[in-house]
Amino acid sequence: MKRRIGSEVVHGTDGVDPGTGAISPPIYQTSTFAFKSAEQGAAIFAGTEDGYVYTRISNPTNDRLAKKMARLEGAEAGLVFASGLAAIAACVITLTKKGESFIADDTIYGGTHAMFKDVIPRFGITPIRADCSDINNTKKALNESVKWIFIETPANPTMKVIDIEAHAKLAAKSGVPLVVDNTFATPFFQRPIELGADVVMHSATKYISGHGDVVGGIVVGKKDFVHKMRESALSHMGACMSPFNAWLLLRGLKTLGVRMERHAYNAQRISEFLSTHPKISRVYYPGLSTDPFYDLAKKQMSGMGGMIAFEMKGGLKAGANLVNSVRLCTLAVSLGECDTLIEHPASMTHSTLSEEERMAVGITEGLVRVSVGIEDVNDLIEDLKEALEKA
Repeated sequence: MKRRIGSEVVHGTDGVDPGTGAISPPIYQTSTFAFKSAEQGAAIFAGTEDGYVYTRISNPTNDRLAKKMARLEGAEAGLVFASGLAAIAACVITLTKKGESFIADDTIYGGTHAMFKDVIPRFGITPIRADCSDINNTKKALNESVKWIFIETPANPTMKVIDIEAHAKLAAKSGVPLVVDNTFATPFFQRPIELGADVVMHSATKYISGHGDVVGGIVVGKKDFVHKMRESALSHMGACMSPFNAWLLLRGLKTLGVRMERHAYNAQRISEFLSTHPKISRVYYPGLSTDPFYDLAKKQMSGMGGMIAFEMKGGLKAGANLVNSVRLCTLAVSLGECDTLIEHPASMTHSTLSEEERMAVGITEGLVRVSVGIEDVNDLIEDLKEALEKA
């Protein structure tokens, strides 16, 4: 029987341990592994025999998480990292070398933007930025030096949706892989590989964890690609995930389905409330029929997720007053937690962008981002309503 995604997140690669009968997976909290003989150690190092050597390279708990995420995304294999940014850096290291370039959408997480702007060019690699919501812009950015295409959809923080299937076809025609950051949607609502993408990555800190107590990153793709990434980016760069964090993420995945359904339900209700408020000029949420990305989102996503952004008519002062006035929502960065988090992108998550860069992608001083939690939605609406009265 082919199991649906709601069952896969609970079971997936998990199962009863045949030796002990344990239902929950163990934590292999060890840095190193013993060999049965010198010959076996040599064989494992040579790659002629499977086995574990050192947790920086691989660990049974980490591998279990990677295997489950690969299965959920429909990929052949996966690899886990210490953070989402470490996962993106691993993609850069694995897919690009000095003198080469890659295309990246212009609307992405602020930390990713800072890496692409300030760090990656130091190694002779050029990120080419383009507004990939129009595929013609992506086509224009292509040249012989481009080795891969990177998109984040829905994008942080304006919820811009990019056509994955169209970009996958363009990438395949150009002979380069398409890498998709699926953090906002998760495999519960969007499966980029089924739409033709080659690689999918996540900041597992967010919805995969769901509880705000883990920092981690995940990359999934074809076996050969993952093997190359393990040898180059993970083993040699050292950004490995701790086994305990991997175990926490395995636990978090079991509730991904019910959490995402509640996040999306609450976000839909809140976005509808915000869209009629006189102090708000625009709401960014692809679940609204008035959103410019509504049709595309309905085509490639089975749910719209829990992230909302909206524009305050009063600009910076109104935005600051709002986030300072909430009582149930928490003023904090990050996202994907059970708690509702609210923040001001221009001065917080995307403060590394210049004013010109922010304005070009719609991150104005009056923009507020909300990671909608799983609380009672009526309480959340009441909290925002009261805060808006003070804004």
